[in-house]
Amino acid sequence: MVVARNIVIVLYVIICIAVIILATVQAKDSQGASGAITGSTTNNFYEKNKGRTKEGALKKATIVLSLLFAISTIGLSFLLLV
Repeated sequence: MVVARNIVIVLYVIICIAVIILATVQAKDSQGASGAITGSTTNNFYEKNKGRTKEGALKKATIVLSLLFAISTIGLSFLLLV
């Protein structure tokens, strides 16, 4: 049980660092108050293919790592209780 706990702790720290790095590398998406007033056009080539760009890949990786973070947090809490 101690070995499994240590493995989960190491994975947890790696995931935490990766989420922090990916979150800080991403560009800001919102346009602020001016975007709310003027509206934004999402009917262009870039917006339709945004998932295939570097920003889209970073966003997907951040989502996946955040889910892994949540799952490992729950798993670690169960391992620490036992």
